[in-house]
Amino acid sequence: MNKVKRATRAADTLQQRYAWLAVPVAVWKKFGDDQAGNQAALIAYYAFVSIFPLMLVLVTVLDIVLGNHPALQHRLLNSALSHYPLIGQQLGHIGALHQSGLALVVGLLGTFIGARSVATAIQNALNTVWEIPFARRPGFPWSWLRSFGLVLVIGLSLIGTTTLSTLATGGADRVLPGFGGKVVALLVSLVLNVGVFWLAFRLGTAREIGWRQLRLGAVIAGVIWQILQYVGGYFISHQLAHASPVYGTFAVVIGLLAWLYLQAELTLYAVEINVVTAQRLWPRSIAPPPYTEQDHRAFELYAQAAKRGKDIDTVVGEPGSKGEDDRQKT
Repeated sequence: MNKVKRATRAADTLQQRYAWLAVPVAVWKKFGDDQAGNQAALIAYYAFVSIFPLMLVLVTVLDIVLGNHPALQHRLLNSALSHYPLIGQQLGHIGALHQSGLALVVGLLGTFIGARSVATAIQNALNTVWEIPFARRPGFPWSWLRSFGLVLVIGLSLIGTTTLSTLATGGADRVLPGFGGKVVALLVSLVLNVGVFWLAFRLGTAREIGWRQLRLGAVIAGVIWQILQYVGGYFISHQLAHASPVYGTFAVVIGLLAWLYLQAELTLYAVEINVVTAQRLWPRSIAPPPYTEQDHRAFELYAQAAKRGKDIDTVVGEPGSKGEDDRQKT
C-alpha cells in the first residue's frame, strides 16, 4: 500500500470515528449519489423561466390591492426584488396585467400553469433525495395538485413574507430603533422563511415522510436563505464582474441563473442533511472497500427508489427443465 492509499485510509478511519466529520462526508456522498447537482440545475432552469410570470402575478396583485397607495406598493415591490440582489432592478420593469374580470383570471391562470414546471422539478428532487420509490410517488392528478400548491406557496409566500417583513421592519423601527429593530425584523423574516420551507417540503414530498421528519431541513433551509439575502449582493456582483466582459448584456441572465442555481443547490444540501440524520446514513466510507453498514443501507435505499412497479418472478427455461428453477427478480 503506497503512501497516498495509507493516508486516505487513515483519513477515512478518522472521519468515521467522529460524527462531526462523518455527517458532512455522508451528506457529500449522498448528494453525489443522488445526482442532486443535476436536480438543482433543472430547478434553476425552470425557476428562471417561471420567475417572470411569478413577478407578473406579484405586480398585478399589488396593483389591485394597493392601487390607491402607490408609495406602499413601491416599497413592497422593492422589498420583494431584494430577494434577487442587483438583478432586482432589471426585474422591476415588469408591468402589471391591467385587464379586468375574466381576462385577468385567464392571464393569472396562464402564469401559474407556466410556473408549474419548477414545482414539478422540486417534487422530483425532494422525492429523489428522500429515496421514495417511483411506485410510491404521487401520481396524476395528485402530483399536479401538489405542483399547483407549490406554485401558490412560492408565489403567495413571496407576497406574504415581503409584506410582513416590510411591516415588521417598520414596526420594529418605531418600537426598537436601530440595531434592536433590525434584530426583530431578522427574526420575523427567519421564522417566516422556515414556515414557508416546511410547508413547501410537505407539499413536495410523498405522504410517507411526516411533518416532523421535514422540520430539520426546513430550519436549515430557512437559515441558509436568510444568510443568502445578506451575502447575495457580493455573490451576484462577483458573477457579473466576470461575466460582463464576455457576455455583455447577457451577464444579467448569467448572474440570475447562477443565483438561482446556488439557492437550489444549497436547499437540496439542507434536505440531504435532513435525510442523512433522519435515517442515520453515517458514517460512510470514502475509500472503499470495506463498506460500512450505512453504505449498504444507502445502496438498499437507492435500489428501492429505482423501483417503478411490483417485483415479478421471471422463469428462465421451459417447464420441467433445469432452467425452471432459475428465477430472478425484475
